[in-house]
Amino acid sequence: MTRIAAGIGICVMAAAAVHGQMPKYGVTVTAEKNVDFAKFTTYSWTQGQPSASKTIDAQVVAAVDRELGALGMTKAASGTGDVLAAYYSLSRTDVDLKAKADSAGLRPQYSVGTLMVALLEPGSRRRLLRMRIDQPIDTEPAKLEAAINTAVAALFAKYPTRVKK
Repeated sequence: MTRIAAGIGICVMAAAAVHGQMPKYGVTVTAEKNVDFAKFTTYSWTQGQPSASKTIDAQVVAAVDRELGALGMTKAASGTGDVLAAYYSLSRTDVDLKAKADSAGLRPQYSVGTLMVALLEPGSRRRLLRMRIDQPIDTEPAKLEAAINTAVAALFAKYPTRVKK
């Protein structure tokens, strides 16, 4: 009986510790080892999980195209490029559980965007590179394009050929 009580206590403490932590925001990059990213010169787009908004989708694609171009890559005119590019996006609402609740018992909430850009091997679709950013976003349409451009630039600042080893 004491083992069960101790087990429940540990589970409750672990859940409380995880639940009380603020999410980590920023960029994470996972690159396959032994891949020479400098050799890629062309790319083509493949299906990911694009934004439901056609405007946002176009802005993300344009920002990624711009960053890939800055790396010396060009979009394949026909056929498949050296790599396939895809992006995945989602948004969520985070609640600040450490903040004091207002008179209605509500805690501060804010929108958070997640954007992941992946480069895939054309034949196998094996993921060669995964760049992900999670950050609070201003969903006001006038500020969204600038936020997208900033987020994509932050991702590509960590591109393997740009990072000092």
